Amino acid sequence: MSLANPETSAALSLLNAKAVRERAHRLLDIGLDDGLANFRIQLDRMDSTVELVLKTTQRAYPSLEVPFHSRWRHFVTNGTNRWAATANQKKWPDRASRARAEFDLAIVSVFLDAGAGPSWRYHDPVTGSAIGRSEGLGLASLAMFAGGVFSADPLDPLQADAGILANISVADLERGLQVSAANPLVGVEGRADLLRRLGKLVASKPEIFGHFDAPRPGGLFDRLAMLADDRRLPAPTILAELLQELGPIWPSRLTLGGIALGDCWKHPALTTEDATSGLVPLHKLSQWLAYSLIEPLQTAGIKVTDIDGLTGLAEYRNGGLFVDMGVLAFRDADAAQKEHEVASPLVVEWRALTVALLDRVADGMRRRLGLDATSLPLAKILEGGTWAAGRLLARERRTDASPPVKVISDGTVF
Repeated sequence: MSLANPETSAALSLLNAKAVRERAHRLLDIGLDDGLANFRIQLDRMDSTVELVLKTTQRAYPSLEVPFHSRWRHFVTNGTNRWAATANQKKWPDRASRARAEFDLAIVSVFLDAGAGPSWRYHDPVTGSAIGRSEGLGLASLAMFAGGVFSADPLDPLQADAGILANISVADLERGLQVSAANPLVGVEGRADLLRRLGKLVASKPEIFGHFDAPRPGGLFDRLAMLADDRRLPAPTILAELLQELGPIWPSRLTLGGIALGDCWKHPALTTEDATSGLVPLHKLSQWLAYSLIEPLQTAGIKVTDIDGLTGLAEYRNGGLFVDMGVLAFRDADAAQKEHEVASPLVVEWRALTVALLDRVADGMRRRLGLDATSLPLAKILEGGTWAAGRLLARERRTDASPPVKVISDGTVF
């Protein structure tokens, strides 16, 4: 594939966090000029939104020692870190071996983490609790991983092998995720297909994913370790590698110059002078994964820098926060009752505005606390934070805790 092709170069320009942020803020600017078709922006509601996020954060983390927003938070229940308890029982030959296993777990778990829908619950055999949504999916995927569901080696369950992933079935996932007619999970077929695509792609790239053993998603650790300069790695580099190396696994949506654009959508208000006109990249699951790979890298001795180079996540808890607080108001009140496709301009608009508004919340939080982006990065504000506040509002306002925008999910975006 020739990079001399202007469409290919244009496509690659969308596969990074900078493009997500720039285009999200462009849509916000258009909205502030009252130029968007689906939402009005009411910035006079931002102060109360920042206040809610601050109170939510201080209630959970009075000392403001907030962990990063990542998949690892969902592996902690009732004060017990289940992954650490499992991993600490194994004698790892070196830090890199553990990091590869943690990459395996994070990648598979995040790819299973699109919205579960309001009805599904994971019945946790440890606590007896019924846990829904991301927390339930996190614990279920950890149990599957620890049980060797994704490993080709019965003596070494704590890994995910390309060959096993490439042949994962819907029934395998339904068994591990406890799916039944009485416990339905949105998009289970899409999740299984995503894992199969992941396995096939990883197997086809041993030069990226198989430096030290058979190809596995965790082999990406070695690729990132090689990209680190003096054991320092910018967070946006993590995302760029994820988008370029794993981009082809996403279901066929938009392509440009032969490049699959992943979580990137069309919006008529965002025009440019090149082939990317009308395109809005969001890369939600990939950014969620990038955040989730920071801690394994740090544990392995690699310092991750420029964490705020990543953006906020265009997902329904963060986005719901702004709708429920009135920062974003539907132009058409009936739209709140209708279901919308992920590719619809309304959903694209909502998600992009969410990314830009999260930056404004971060600025407001830092001003109030007298902190900077180094001491209070966006990854902590999301965790403390906007995601928790969005979930709190959803539980208060709707009996099923669903988001205020009804999105038809295929299990691969939200």
